[in-house]
Amino acid sequence: MITLGIESSCDETSVAILKYPNRVLANITLSSLKEHKRYGGVVPEIASRAHVETILPCLDLALKRARLPGGQARVALDDVDLIAVTQGPGLMGSLLVGISAAKALSWALRKPLVGVNHVIAHIYAGFLPGAGARHASPLRFPVLGLVVSGGHTMLIRMDSARRIKILGNTRDDAAGEAFDKVAKMMYLGYPGGPEIDRLAKGQDPAKVLFTRPTLSKDSLDFSFSGLKTAVFYKVQSLTNTKKLALKHKKEISAGFQEAVCDVLVEKALRAARKEKLRTVIVGGGVSANSRLREKLRSAGKKEGLQVTFPGLVFCQDNAAMIAGLGAALYKEGRRDGLDLSGYSDFHSDLWK
Repeated sequence: MITLGIESSCDETSVAILKYPNRVLANITLSSLKEHKRYGGVVPEIASRAHVETILPCLDLALKRARLPGGQARVALDDVDLIAVTQGPGLMGSLLVGISAAKALSWALRKPLVGVNHVIAHIYAGFLPGAGARHASPLRFPVLGLVVSGGHTMLIRMDSARRIKILGNTRDDAAGEAFDKVAKMMYLGYPGGPEIDRLAKGQDPAKVLFTRPTLSKDSLDFSFSGLKTAVFYKVQSLTNTKKLALKHKKEISAGFQEAVCDVLVEKALRAARKEKLRTVIVGGGVSANSRLREKLRSAGKKEGLQVTFPGLVFCQDNAAMIAGLGAALYKEGRRDGLDLSGYSDFHSDLWK
């Protein structure tokens, strides 16, 4: 089965072609990030217009690059068996572009259509091979998913593509959002995560200590707003009327990053123990963070857990994960019609 996936939830426009279950034949992603940098974050109107301009070029390029298994023949639209598209959560204007394109293809080709939850797809990205993920053995359900992105920090149990259970959620700022806001405090630019990761390398994270926001003893929820505020006051105490020195930027970056990673690791391990799960998949933009990868892999090894991070290309928003999860949902009986609509927030009752 050949699945064509479309992702347009935020500022990346992506089209992928995948052969079931997880062979990626093409994955084309174009980002409008440069257009948002000057504003310090994603501007919805700019993102929506960028999707309109790039959705068809992405589709054309994906079809040119994809080759049918076992030969040199290119994949044609007639070879596609299923259309999968991000339904939400995301920016409504951006989602509308991808959903409209998917509906048009589904109607014109007379192929089935499946809407996909973008957050769950980040977990499914761990099932995609050939992009840097290394598995001691093939991944199988059930798994514990830790999604860490700009909009979501969640712990989710997946027993199949359709059967999910939310174990923990963010109460305020998501991890990626906290990285961006802390970076903005220190004038590091947008997005902030990669720059904080870079500055923290080789630094002693104990030089500037921040409290680990764990909430209650057994809680699996996340809260990073207090940590963000603590960083703000630390920056204020070091600057006054002077510019923050690079030395302080490095020390604060290391201390902040360590605090975030400690919380993510501790709660992921707590959830795995509670649910008696032996496989943990981490997805979302923050899953590219080198310190998080190091700490969770080390902690997981001590606990006897199989910890998987997708390859870096699949940490960002991409259509390959949409196509992969969409195909799995289709195999489990999911079907959508041309009345498919998007949703901006994660509500489990909207995604079945």
